[in-house]
Amino acid sequence: MSRYFTVEQVDKGRVSRRRATFFSLVFLLTSAATWFMADILSRGVFGPVEVLVLVLFVILFANVAAGFCTALLGFYVINRGGDSARIMRSLADEKLAELPLASTAIVMPICNEDPSRIFEGLRVIYRSLEHTGRLDDFDFFILSDSSDPNKWIQEEVAWAELCKQLNGLGRIFYRKRRVSLNKKSGNVADFLRRWGRSYRYMTVLDADSIMTGESVVKLVAMMERNPQVGILQTAPRVVNGVTLYSRIQQFANRLYSPLFLAGLNYWHQGESNFWGHNAVIRVAPFIEHCCLPELPGTEPFGGRILSHDFVEAALMRKAGWNVWLVYDLEGSFEEGPPTLIDSAKRDRRWCQGNLQHSWLLFARGFHPINRFHLLMGVMGYVASPLWMLFMLISTMHRFHEVVSGSYTTFHAENYTLVFGYAVEVPEAFALFILTMLLLFLPKVISVLLELKQRRGVAYGGPVRLVASALLEMAASTLMAPINMMFHTKFVIYILLGQGVSWTTQRRGASDDAAWREAIVTHAAQMAFGLVWGLSAFILVPSFFWWLLPVLLGLVLSAPLSIFLGKASFGRRAKELKLFLTPDETEPAPELPLLERHLEECYQHMQPIPELREDYGLMQAVLDPYVNAVHVSLLRQRQGSHTVRRYFVDLRKRLLADGPGRLSPKEKMALLRDAESMNWLHEELWKRPAEQLSAWWQLAMRQYNVLTATPVTALYR
Repeated sequence: MSRYFTVEQVDKGRVSRRRATFFSLVFLLTSAATWFMADILSRGVFGPVEVLVLVLFVILFANVAAGFCTALLGFYVINRGGDSARIMRSLADEKLAELPLASTAIVMPICNEDPSRIFEGLRVIYRSLEHTGRLDDFDFFILSDSSDPNKWIQEEVAWAELCKQLNGLGRIFYRKRRVSLNKKSGNVADFLRRWGRSYRYMTVLDADSIMTGESVVKLVAMMERNPQVGILQTAPRVVNGVTLYSRIQQFANRLYSPLFLAGLNYWHQGESNFWGHNAVIRVAPFIEHCCLPELPGTEPFGGRILSHDFVEAALMRKAGWNVWLVYDLEGSFEEGPPTLIDSAKRDRRWCQGNLQHSWLLFARGFHPINRFHLLMGVMGYVASPLWMLFMLISTMHRFHEVVSGSYTTFHAENYTLVFGYAVEVPEAFALFILTMLLLFLPKVISVLLELKQRRGVAYGGPVRLVASALLEMAASTLMAPINMMFHTKFVIYILLGQGVSWTTQRRGASDDAAWREAIVTHAAQMAFGLVWGLSAFILVPSFFWWLLPVLLGLVLSAPLSIFLGKASFGRRAKELKLFLTPDETEPAPELPLLERHLEECYQHMQPIPELREDYGLMQAVLDPYVNAVHVSLLRQRQGSHTVRRYFVDLRKRLLADGPGRLSPKEKMALLRDAESMNWLHEELWKRPAEQLSAWWQLAMRQYNVLTATPVTALYR
């Protein structure tokens, strides 16, 4: 037998026993809780409403129990020193220079992202790979779908400069698609059609991804050691949080995720999931088997699949290839949304994509575990409206009893809430305690594990670790009903047929108050919380105090959103050593290096406000270097006489009237036409000033000022 662990050595019987353990635990917990709930409900009139309450309870409790059992199994794995069946064991204590590698493309699809963050991130990854001595096995591809002319031009110049500075010509490639079909999955598919056959593996990154060179090399080496594996997914840590919200999220991710990830690997094994980035893919089977189907009907449920990653993992496994989670690999990072509202915008897109998976739950040939992944993805959003309905039924039931005269006083000491439903104690007290254990015990265990392993100093010290965990629990409790309302709204909108446009995620932080956006976004939540709370206080005052934790989050949603979204509060928390993570106190060298590079980039001169909106177009026409880079990346096209006349008219209008008179579509059309860009550059420098618009005259006056700082620095 090989001295290395390989997936071929995994005992299928043991995997079956592990899964039987997991699902048995979920079943036993849910059955016990259901028995308690059914017994309580049956003491009164057991009618249709009670049946509905019981069904909702079973669904909600099973969903929570699945997460708890995963964490429980993760604790078992960690406490005994690690999982013997983990794919990281494919690598012994070997030097990076000795690991087997093969041709690998590092692919980053982008769309209207910050060029500085993209290319400085790539610079750090490139240098890190260079330091491993294994750079020759890797090529880099930036695949752009950007529709913003400024971002497009900045990407091109940043790419050219990065190639020069790293001597990366022939190793770092940039492509801008003319037609952005099927968003990110279509962009990757376009790359695979053109260049996929040249590579054995593909490492997919997001625009905010960072991976150390060592982690990338180890990923590819694990694929080489395990020829049955089609996808290896890392567990990215959330880093670089600035706002209080993002710092809380990255703290929770770093502290709690090891427990859940170890548990996932325990029962997933070779049927794990794909999260779309920070993963390595075996190209040949991915091309052959992972073409996404078109769903029947139209959006939001039909049409193209938005959340492609779960489906691609299911298709890969259907074809007989394993999908593994490398949960214990160091050096994989990503960034999170800076505010609660930005997180909700991301969830809005994911919600539609995950609900589409309901079409695929019974697709022919899918592995049962992949069907469970798809189901849990759907439940991640459907659970919120179910929870909302569950709580509203409880409220209406209490209100009905008061109005109908069933009782005159609701005694708080005789009731407790389970998922927001009021039930009698002491019979329900055990059920209440069980629910709280399922929700909070994994977090407590995570803190105790870090303290036991004397890792508290990496979180700012044991005292600050405990304080940060308590504050995180309080914040998550307040945010839970807000997210419940967001997800409920999203699900309802999708059921009503309202699709979603795939917009760029905001990643940067700002201290702008944004009160208007917060009030508009959270107004319905605040109004709903006020009406709900006042009704409960007037009709059943004691019931109001049970609802208070939920009501507080809703009523304070706007100020809470503003407070958590402040970068200044995030910096203050860091100064107080709250919500610190080991990735800040003991960071991988690549993280502070990226931070330093970005600080240098953002110090460079910015264009004056009058030119900012069309700055990219200005540079592409005016600056010889930018114009040459841009034209060299365009394909020469000869259109019909009518098409050429159209471009001639656009050119004249651009110079005579300025870019403000052209639509975004017209600007993009000019930027895509090599002949027009050459003509505009030459004509702009030849024409006298009086034949140019005031905008171009200002642009030319500022040109010498702008180029006092090298143009390359403006795009770093």
